[in-house]
Amino acid sequence: MARPVRTDLPADVPIDVPGSEHPDVPTTPDQPAAALDPASSRWRLTAADAARIATFAALTAVLGMPGSLALFGNAVPITLQTLGVMLAGALLGAWRGALAMLTFLALVAAGLPLLSGGRGGPAVFVGPSVGYLIGFVVGAAVVGLIVERFRTLTFWRVLAASVVGGMLVMYALGIPLHALVTGFPLQTVATGSLMYLPGDVLKAVIAASVTVGVVRAYPAASPLRRPQSPGRSTGQRPAASPTA
Repeated sequence: MARPVRTDLPADVPIDVPGSEHPDVPTTPDQPAAALDPASSRWRLTAADAARIATFAALTAVLGMPGSLALFGNAVPITLQTLGVMLAGALLGAWRGALAMLTFLALVAAGLPLLSGGRGGPAVFVGPSVGYLIGFVVGAAVVGLIVERFRTLTFWRVLAASVVGGMLVMYALGIPLHALVTGFPLQTVATGSLMYLPGDVLKAVIAASVTVGVVRAYPAASPLRRPQSPGRSTGQRPAASPTA
């Protein structure tokens, strides 16, 4: 029932209106749900984010242009494209880095010959390399998750993230599925994968060096400097300049 309003009061006497018990407290319209949820900006993609995602998908494709090297008849060749996985995670962060790799794999699945050696099409996802292709997405996400936990980016921190996400995760997914598809014993496949270690360590070093150099020259490229959502406090100091 509506509350009656008295009309016999002098003009200078405030009327008791519901919700006006605290006139000194300013009222504002309801904020959008995205502003009230600080985590919403983590999943929101801007036009600049979309451009970065496309750039790193293209970079991964370009890294496959030099071709591949199959040592000792191994069914999974050595390529430079895992360097793109490490760079995507380190410079885009977990969510955007994984999206960049998903974009790249979607183009491969559509038939574009973007994998090293000019491979492409749905058939590559049932071959010996399928575990490593899945590792592109998971590895970039893990590299990004680790990097996002740091307050500053240094060479050794990015190197550690690249080793964990770009090497250990890739091996953990690639070796078992390689053995499953080819029918070779898991131990045999794992032993044969040792040939990848020197090149992968070198790629992790390159990824760490490039990431620190890019962030030092262009701080806005750091995943630690993502813009805050409207509902988040701005009292937090930005990350310090990365140092090696």
